[in-house]
Amino acid sequence: MYSVGIAYLLWFLSGFGALGLHRFYLGKIPSGILWMCSGGLGFVGGIYDFFTLSRQVQDANLRLALSESLSRDFRRRAETSFRQQNAGNWRYADDTKARIVRDKGSLERNILRQAKENKGILTVSEVALTADVSLEESKKALDTLVTKGFAELRVRKSGTLVYVLTEFRDNDEDLEDI
Repeated sequence: MYSVGIAYLLWFLSGFGALGLHRFYLGKIPSGILWMCSGGLGFVGGIYDFFTLSRQVQDANLRLALSESLSRDFRRRAETSFRQQNAGNWRYADDTKARIVRDKGSLERNILRQAKENKGILTVSEVALTADVSLEESKKALDTLVTKGFAELRVRKSGTLVYVLTEFRDNDEDLEDI
């Protein structure tokens, strides 16, 4: 923000406005050059500035605020546009500790993270919810882990099908083999 005191100080130091330093300070470069070349328009412009300098500072502050506002708005629109253009490549997933941006290809990493948090037990719907993928994608990924031997398909005593990653599991007391 521009200061009225500094503007008047520059007006005084520039020979009562003749050199136009106060105009350079307020961002009025073309008129500052004109003031510098013409001695403040023969001191008439310098006298005019003496009476209108506080209003000129207000105008400069408004221009600055508008410029910053437009800049923020432009950045926000650019970020939104970037997100929309890359919506198919990136997904946002809520983590309990922080908001994390994850690549769609990292479904396996999401499954491993969830397995660690849930002590090795996962369901299709839990994975779909935390990884922000469809139930079909979630089931396919979990079945792939079973066929590769990294996970087992088990049944809870309640009858719910769960996928178990044994390396994250402490005990099997509430599970039965299929």
